[in-house]
Amino acid sequence: MLSRRDFLKLVVKGAVLGNFSKLVTPPLAKAVAAGEVHKLPVVMIETGTCTGDSISLDNIWTPTFSDILTNILDWRYDWIMNQVQGQEAYGILQETYEKMPHEYILIVQGSMIQRDNGHYNHVGYENGKLITGVELVRRIGLKAKYVVAIGSCATYGGPVAGYPNPTQSTGVQNILPERRVINVSGCPAHPDWIMGTLLHLALYGEPELEKFGRPKLFYGETVHNRCPRRRFYDQGIFATAIGQKECLFRVGCKGPVTYSDCPIRRWNDRFNWPIGCNTPCIGCTEPGYPDLMSPFTSHLPDIPFPGGTKVNTDSIGLGVLGLTSVAITGHVVTSLYKGRIQKNLLKTSAKTNHRPALKKAQALHKYWLKKTNKI
Repeated sequence: MLSRRDFLKLVVKGAVLGNFSKLVTPPLAKAVAAGEVHKLPVVMIETGTCTGDSISLDNIWTPTFSDILTNILDWRYDWIMNQVQGQEAYGILQETYEKMPHEYILIVQGSMIQRDNGHYNHVGYENGKLITGVELVRRIGLKAKYVVAIGSCATYGGPVAGYPNPTQSTGVQNILPERRVINVSGCPAHPDWIMGTLLHLALYGEPELEKFGRPKLFYGETVHNRCPRRRFYDQGIFATAIGQKECLFRVGCKGPVTYSDCPIRRWNDRFNWPIGCNTPCIGCTEPGYPDLMSPFTSHLPDIPFPGGTKVNTDSIGLGVLGLTSVAITGHVVTSLYKGRIQKNLLKTSAKTNHRPALKKAQALHKYWLKKTNKI
């Protein structure tokens, strides 16, 4: 079987070459044939969600991952993919958590809706009673070997928990405080992130997690660090409107505070990604999304560094070319390493008690249009 080190190399290599599944499948097939891999039962519960993560995952299931789902993971319950319906399907779910305690993986997709004891979200029908998402996730999660939350809604509440959050929605970790929840965030989560995490659990156990519970192999660096437009940022060359080819930070890109490997993995079979389409990163993998990241096209005016110093973004970009950049760059590197810059940058984009007024939004657009005309 592949060593964990070799597996991690294939995760990165597959992202760069766009053939993660093709690289991983052959060695896994050999491990299955040799009896080195034992199937892990998997059940997926969908709560308050748009089903976007299932749709995302479907894009990698066939044909290359069909063998993995057959030989590596025993996909037992998923209401979208079930071949049976009603009580027969629900019976498989009951059998799994009753007869296989501490053996299966629970995947949760969707926000945990708590308002009125969770009765705005029903996911099952048992003994004449409607079962809420919160109740079922707690029941199954407490007996699971691993709990994996996929997508922004399941991980941190996501759009469903957006202001003013009338349904009192939250992430899975707040519903299962007794358990460690592995968060595979994103709106939606990339299929490689989901399947790569599941494969790591099946082959090697729990992956190394960062401070927000995400696997470091996918969320270890910021989008900004790997962005192909980083050179424009370092030289102070910023786009003044969406659609331009320069660094999009001045038109709202949240890449400096967003942790994911989108720049090298990309989307839709590695065809493209948001910045490749000349639109800013909106920070969909981060806690607090979308509220802390909105308005998506508003510029973060400055960066507060540790100690209270504020540096204008133009100064950062232009300063890299001069001697004054040494101290700034040092702060950036240290803060990125310790995770402080993410916290500080999020503060500059956090909304107040009310959404920005329309008048303010119009003023921002007028500012960019005037600047564009001058150029």
